[in-house]
Amino acid sequence: MAGAFLEELDINEPHYHLNAGSGTHAEQTARIMVAFEGVCLKEKPDVVVVVGDVNSTLACSITAKKLGIRVAHVEAGLRSGDLTMPEEINRIVTDAVSDLLFASEKSAVENLRREGKRDDQIFFVGNIMIDTLYYGLKKIAHTRANGGSKSETNRYCIATLHRPSNVDEKERLEGIISALAEISKDMPVYFPVHPRTISNLERFGLKGILEHSNIILMAPLSYLQFLQFLKDAALVLTDSGGVQEEATVLGTPCFTLRENTERPITVEEGTNTIVGTTPERILEEYRKFRAGIVKKGRIPELWDGRCAERIVDILITKFSEL
Repeated sequence: MAGAFLEELDINEPHYHLNAGSGTHAEQTARIMVAFEGVCLKEKPDVVVVVGDVNSTLACSITAKKLGIRVAHVEAGLRSGDLTMPEEINRIVTDAVSDLLFASEKSAVENLRREGKRDDQIFFVGNIMIDTLYYGLKKIAHTRANGGSKSETNRYCIATLHRPSNVDEKERLEGIISALAEISKDMPVYFPVHPRTISNLERFGLKGILEHSNIILMAPLSYLQFLQFLKDAALVLTDSGGVQEEATVLGTPCFTLRENTERPITVEEGTNTIVGTTPERILEEYRKFRAGIVKKGRIPELWDGRCAERIVDILITKFSEL
């Protein structure tokens, strides 16, 4: 879906494609490191900026650091405390080797300080994903103004599910899908299905639950398509970190299908509720929601669409001093 993201967000074609593909974490990370090392040796950058917590974040930060290149990490300091999450390992290792750390919330700043990072390395800049969100909302508004399609206007839920801990174990996946099916008796549940998830639904013989429900299976959506559904939804159920943040800014109530979050501000100030992964807990929270106990949130500090500007200003200032 990379092409769709580039087109929708008006991003220029990358100068390099690493072509790492899929595979195990080790396979993918190794391929990224080998390919990115070639880019660094050719371009000789002053700094490598890595974003988020995916395998490429880890691979590129380690590769750059071993070549003596400074590393700046955007979304630094987020911690779930759950080392069974591959993303948590990526976050910790990336922050350990980074020279500049750009944090999206105050809890991340405190995490970095506890881990021994100096104050002159840490910068609270806000949330880069919200820059993209506001940009996307403008594009959606423009599309609608020019007669583009709208998402369903009736009350509905949207669900996303992709984490291995949720979709690779039959019992847990069955419990979550059963809860979604029960919710779908009350309102439609739109479910853009991750390839890993649909594969396991078939492998575990769980597609029958979907067939006898009002869950609407969908192919993976582009960013703007998903944003349109999320914006208008009555509720989102997800195990994604980014969706928790987007829902908070949009004011969409969010049930996070996990036992923890590395983005606590979405719970403390936003619309997010951690509901776990058992059908009993999910449905207990849904009954509260249907009874009118709907969490209201506010937009966190510096989630204003200008995070990238602050990062660029800091990079210019820091590297003009060297």
